[in-house]
Amino acid sequence: MIYIETGSTDVYYNFGLEYYFTLEKRLPETVFLFWRTTPTLMVGKYQNVLEEINKPYADEHGIHLVRRMSGGGTIYTDMGGWQFTFIQHKEAGEIEFSQYIAPVIGALGEMGVSAAFNGRNDLTIDGKKFSGNAQYRLGDCIVHHGSLLFDTDIAQMVASTTVDSYKITSKSIKSVRDRVTNISEHLPAPMDAETFKATMVRHIMNGSAATYTVTPEDDARIREIAGEQFRSWERIFGRSPKFTIDRTGRFAGGKVQFKLDVQKGIIQDAAVYGDFFSTLDADALCAALLGCPYERGAVLAALRSHGIDGAVYRISAQELASVVAD
Repeated sequence: MIYIETGSTDVYYNFGLEYYFTLEKRLPETVFLFWRTTPTLMVGKYQNVLEEINKPYADEHGIHLVRRMSGGGTIYTDMGGWQFTFIQHKEAGEIEFSQYIAPVIGALGEMGVSAAFNGRNDLTIDGKKFSGNAQYRLGDCIVHHGSLLFDTDIAQMVASTTVDSYKITSKSIKSVRDRVTNISEHLPAPMDAETFKATMVRHIMNGSAATYTVTPEDDARIREIAGEQFRSWERIFGRSPKFTIDRTGRFAGGKVQFKLDVQKGIIQDAAVYGDFFSTLDADALCAALLGCPYERGAVLAALRSHGIDGAVYRISAQELASVVAD
């Protein structure tokens, strides 16, 4: 196994590095990464971003959004958490987690923390989740990556995510706080984040010092991939599945309700209802939205370009945009 130090806390760069060493630059052995990032929401490949996150909160608090290449659910991570990745050239086969999770459980055991695999994709301590895992195939490689809550800001995690109420009810759990935990709370003695990382890497590498140092040429290509594959609006929002959304706002000029069909992040159809007054037909209001990216800034620009400002009594284009999109 070969360890690569990413040298970055930029989530787009780190996922770009993961992609690069999976598809473009083959090393002779399994690649292992252990990294962290500034506050980020990582959305699963098949998820609808806007149904999984509290976007206004994320925008206000500077939380990055990224879509993983793997399935599974949305996770929040920050500088108090860690991510790990295994990249292995492997013949096609079924998704299988245990061989990648076992070294993580072993490393934690060395530190006096008793962790368990829940049989799907989570690791737990005393029944509380501290790690989610996901896996995908790219080219002839299996990529397994997981998150570790070490000293993560749980309050911010809760505030920035929209949790599927069925998941909570089905497990008889009252709140996110009741079902997650930080590793640091279970260590026999205090440990800082860097010492934790060093211990994890040493154990998982099984004493091997095999490393690869990213070259300037590697770095340049990784940055290109980060922009192309992970940082773009199209990648994050444009790959959301088709969905219908119903949004209502109440203003000095009356109630406004929009029903929208959104596909690949673009508004495909719209209808507007309410008790407002306007010099325009409803069709003209809706026409301004068709083909517009489902993002508040783009919606506001579209409304203004169609002369909506001043056309709705005591409701500005900015207020209308706030109803349409977060």
